[in-house]
Amino acid sequence: MNRKLNSILLIEDDEATNFINQMVIKRLDCTDHVHVSWNGADALDYLKGCVERTTCQQPELILLDINMPGLNGWEFLDEYEKLQPAEKGKIVVVMLTTSLNPEDKHRASLNPSVAGFKNKPLTPSLMKEILKQYFPL
Repeated sequence: MNRKLNSILLIEDDEATNFINQMVIKRLDCTDHVHVSWNGADALDYLKGCVERTTCQQPELILLDINMPGLNGWEFLDEYEKLQPAEKGKIVVVMLTTSLNPEDKHRASLNPSVAGFKNKPLTPSLMKEILKQYFPL
């Protein structure tokens, strides 16, 4: 059993994928707080606002899609790097994507903000793997 996370941020533009991700997270009872941002810009606003709002649960884990309208996953990461330390907290960013492009995986491995690169769909076993790897007891 892993510890329960403070909060998880899903950055994903697909409604069905967000539904599945939330169901997996709820089933594993690994957090009480899930926030969905539909693109990178929304996610950045959320992270910046968490520092100012006492009602906001700063995420410990971000599951980040690559291909989204507006600010995509790569562009989000570029802007994420510019955040203040308090806005970034100690967040683990895992790219969760359908991309089979080896260049995307390589690019993610070079980015210091990206802890992991996983392929969709998020399943209970994949979520358990992420929790075990990045949030051991």
